[in-house]
Amino acid sequence: MKIVQVTYTTRPEFAGKNTANIKTVMNDLQQLHPPGIRYTAVLGSDGKTFTHTAFFQSEADQKTLFELSSFKNFQEQLKSSIPEVPPKQEILTLVGSSYTIFNS
Repeated sequence: MKIVQVTYTTRPEFAGKNTANIKTVMNDLQQLHPPGIRYTAVLGSDGKTFTHTAFFQSEADQKTLFELSSFKNFQEQLKSSIPEVPPKQEILTLVGSSYTIFNS
């Protein structure tokens, strides 16, 4: 399992568009329902800092997300918006969970 967390701060005028782009990605993932991806995105109280946390069962599952056209569009638009704080990626290690993340 691989856990990736990405945090960044958009410009205030881009936060709404970024939220819409994230919702499009999430909708596509819900339709695909890949069993090896658990992905959340949250917005901070400042209304412009986003934190994404993705759990991937395998490298192939991570590739599934990265190949989604909606995810590529989200990334391209975020990059071109010139965020106030650029995305910072962190690889995390699971210590414990109150629920089963993957069934296998």
